[in-house]
Amino acid sequence: MRVLVLTVSDRASQGVYEDLSGPAVERVLRELVPGIDVQRRVVPDDIARISEALSAGPDVDAIITTGGTGIGPRDVTPEATVACCDRLVPGIAEMLRAESGRQTPHAAFSRGVACVKGRTLIVNVPGSVRAAEFCARLIAPMLEHACAMLRGDGH
Repeated sequence: MRVLVLTVSDRASQGVYEDLSGPAVERVLRELVPGIDVQRRVVPDDIARISEALSAGPDVDAIITTGGTGIGPRDVTPEATVACCDRLVPGIAEMLRAESGRQTPHAAFSRGVACVKGRTLIVNVPGSVRAAEFCARLIAPMLEHACAMLRGDGH
């Protein structure tokens, strides 16, 4: 299984801030999904750049974005994701918010979405390290089944 972890951050993309959430998601995936191939990229909080990375990225089974899901003026990851998706998968985003809400009421501010583009699952998670790790732990056990379904392998 090939997964792209896409960090969305103006500061990290400019080298002003070290990307911490992308490596955290990668660590969790490597820990919980045997044999996974994880690639990472960093892009700024810009709809066009995010959409480009989601659309023209490497041939992957899943993309997990981290960052840009809140209500700040530069938080546009969900909009970029929806713009390039074929089908929404609202249950994943609903589950992530519900489970995260058990940890902090601030989870209600997350606007992350999940969708399918072609045969690739795309899931937005928050950019804080703690939230990104938490969500990655929730997503990891579902990845193999989701990717098999997208390949047409059935249940």
